[in-house]
Amino acid sequence: MEVFVRVVETGSFSAAARDFKIGQPAISKSITSLETRLGIRLLARSTRRLTPTEAGKAFYERAFRALAEANEAEAAAQSAGKGLSGRLRVYAPVTFARLHLVPRLNEFLEANPKLDLEVVMDDRPIDLLAENIDIAIRMGVLADSALKAKKIASGERLVLASPDYLRRRGIPSRPSDLRRHEAVIYNHGTGGEEWLFTRYSSSLRVRIQGRLALNAAEGVRAAVISGQGFTIASRWMFQPEIASGEVVPILTDWELPQIDLWIVYPSGRLTSTKARTFALWFQRSIG
Repeated sequence: MEVFVRVVETGSFSAAARDFKIGQPAISKSITSLETRLGIRLLARSTRRLTPTEAGKAFYERAFRALAEANEAEAAAQSAGKGLSGRLRVYAPVTFARLHLVPRLNEFLEANPKLDLEVVMDDRPIDLLAENIDIAIRMGVLADSALKAKKIASGERLVLASPDYLRRRGIPSRPSDLRRHEAVIYNHGTGGEEWLFTRYSSSLRVRIQGRLALNAAEGVRAAVISGQGFTIASRWMFQPEIASGEVVPILTDWELPQIDLWIVYPSGRLTSTKARTFALWFQRSIG
């Protein structure tokens, strides 16, 4: 039953075999045996992907709930008074994880010495279920409304540039001045090139344009720190450099929309004790 659930989630025998660290023929034989025992076809095979039949979908839903509840009961029994155990797979954006998650992990691991923690650092909005993620940290607007998500914090957005860039190009005195400056665009789904600036009761929309666009936060950081232009980003993204003075906020009398920080769980899966415990720890840690 567990093998069938993983085959449905991954869409292939080979991917499930890698997860279970066994050969693909063993996975195929297990599914064939299950279908023979039940007397129904559970999977429709094609050259590209395995998909569940109608009977397979119904069996998957019930099998998934049964396995999740069994795993949850086992984890709760094992961890009572002893900390968590097993494996927890966490997703987080690269820069945020490097600056704000990884340096704190020792505290969580020391409290749970039997737990193995795997952190998947990626700026792409990956499929949590397909990648077998237990819990994810995401920022900005969540495009998928079906996700199980909880907002845990909101962060300040700032206009940021290096002192060297500002010496060369001058300091903007109002948002519209940004049109005459070099923008470093982060084009990976955390906002857009048009930004709403507010001050007191007035507001102003400014479309930011630049010749340099990057789809990874680490690239944006490197470009701004090296003086190639300004960017609009969360304080979280440049927190060490703001503290050291390597980059400085400008137009600080204007406000930008805040960016939200979320804990996200894969839809269609019961949330484990491990994931909930990690979420509570991280929320306290980041707060």
